[in-house]
Amino acid sequence: MLWLALVLFLAMTIAVLRGGRLTNLADIQLRLWWLLPLAFLLQIATAWLPHSASWAEGVGLAMILTSFILLLVLVVLNRERTGMWLAGVGVLMNFSVIALNGGMPVLEGAWQVAAGFTDQAMSVEGSYKHVILDANTRLPFLADVIPIRIGNQGNVVSLGDVFLAVGLARFLESELRRPVRWFKRGARAQAGSASVKR
Repeated sequence: MLWLALVLFLAMTIAVLRGGRLTNLADIQLRLWWLLPLAFLLQIATAWLPHSASWAEGVGLAMILTSFILLLVLVVLNRERTGMWLAGVGVLMNFSVIALNGGMPVLEGAWQVAAGFTDQAMSVEGSYKHVILDANTRLPFLADVIPIRIGNQGNVVSLGDVFLAVGLARFLESELRRPVRWFKRGARAQAGSASVKR
């Protein structure tokens, strides 16, 4: 999402202005980091489910919820890192509202603002992640109700998305401002001549 990329770019810019180093990006270590791409792949894979099949809706929702569970596991395992608890709160918020409503509810009015006040009706057909927010929606304050428009790109985000973005931004800024590590993780220093027994 463009808005999230912009938030992370802003975090990196602030980190560099405060003495951070972009080279630290190559040295970021997370426990079970591969859960992150796996979670995104699960969400992307829902697009390949046959929409006409009766089982597809249940499987699609299960894949979406599983992706959020993987993200929660990743956050918990790395909870000591700066910003991770904020990101975890955001993931938990999104997981909760999706699980209770069978998808992330989207406010139609917010969608119209993000889309540039188009007369076209909002449609969530073919989406296993989104449903339309209505009077029966549970935890509507956690739904996608915040319109964001950057240039000609619009999006509707949730409070959980905001927490997730702020948490990731704090994590990224903290990582870039870490002190320089002169020796790579796991490297062994060679003994000097003073350590040689005579």
